[in-house]
Amino acid sequence: MQSKTIESGIRANWQQISLQLVQIFLVGLTIGMTRVVIPGLAETEFGLNAQSFFLLTSFVVVFGAVKAVMNLFAGKWSEHFGRKRVLIAGWVVALPIPFLLYWSPNWSWIIVATVLLGFNQGLAWSMALNSKLDLAKTSQKGLINGINEFSGYAAVGIAGVATAVVVEALGARLGLLVFSLTVILAGLLLAMFTVVETLPWAKLHQDPNQPPSDEPEQSLAQLFKFASLQSKPLVALNQAGLVEKFTDALIWIFLPVFFLQQGLTLVQAGSIIAIYGLTWGGLQLITGPLSDRIGRKGLIVWGMVFSGVAVLAIPFTSTVLLWSVEAALAGIGMAMLYPNLGAAVGDFSPPQYRASLVGIYRFWRDSGYAFGALLMGILAQWSQSMTIPFVFVAVSMLLSAALLVWWVPSRRQPGKSAQGTE
Repeated sequence: MQSKTIESGIRANWQQISLQLVQIFLVGLTIGMTRVVIPGLAETEFGLNAQSFFLLTSFVVVFGAVKAVMNLFAGKWSEHFGRKRVLIAGWVVALPIPFLLYWSPNWSWIIVATVLLGFNQGLAWSMALNSKLDLAKTSQKGLINGINEFSGYAAVGIAGVATAVVVEALGARLGLLVFSLTVILAGLLLAMFTVVETLPWAKLHQDPNQPPSDEPEQSLAQLFKFASLQSKPLVALNQAGLVEKFTDALIWIFLPVFFLQQGLTLVQAGSIIAIYGLTWGGLQLITGPLSDRIGRKGLIVWGMVFSGVAVLAIPFTSTVLLWSVEAALAGIGMAMLYPNLGAAVGDFSPPQYRASLVGIYRFWRDSGYAFGALLMGILAQWSQSMTIPFVFVAVSMLLSAALLVWWVPSRRQPGKSAQGTE
């Protein structure tokens, strides 16, 4: 399929981009199945004590840590071994998950399954995104990030409701087994037989008029230092990615438990949480390409603010209508910030290092699951209060937005080198 002339752009590569979107959708379903059922039924099905808030957060802590490390190395691995091989590896490592969930005698098995889920997400999601960025034009990064995150997070929302319904019909263990095994096998088979290697397209993004550089190739450690300590825009974007995952970790871990404590059913809780996921996913079709036109900074900053305010309001309200509105507002904020953080990192990344720098951003971003879940678990365990984690996340989001205002330029032309952007 790639033996003749290749061309960048969504129109020229719409078939492969569509297949990569299916991959993202399936990856989203895989993580989405854990969003309502596992925390909601942690006590009754998986042997967790009702007030063990710290242990409740443990599965998200290990997920975030594993996924962050995989994000860090996946980009570099894909530059050497190819995007397709890393994508397939991501699905292979997920194959034991359905059986671990089905036979789990205690919470430790859930943690092991979540470790494998972290490998799957870090490898498969990263590769499906990088492949679409390879296939698209440089000027289409915002649109690509938008449709990528729409597909993935719409699937997260859908899976939350779907697994709640399946679990009520078949029981928690059998329902999770059937749902997860179907999704993971579909992802693996489609990755093996339908997608192509996109490294040749990645080379098209390098400027042919730029003379060869005499500088040696930068190592991952050098790039990590640059993105994490030296470049103010990249440092600000990386910390924002980390902090916004506090919101998602909160909604993943505490929101199902909070709603069940308020007397809602599993399906009702899943439906409200799905509003957050579907709003987040759907609006990225607008906010991604919009950032290509009006700039990314304003969307990111106000997205942090909207999500932070929505999270703060949830524990202080008590009706399904208000919770639904707040879930939608949190989703709107995430739609404004999420695809555009990744696209902004791409703006400050030279093409030859883009996959690695995006991988470093994704390392810091998904570390937010681990840091956020750990801190929320400690705070909730110490206070024995469900409210404290909501307040902590809201304050963190607002402080992160302030740092973005100070350190990220308002406009940046895509495709320029990341050098000299301190």
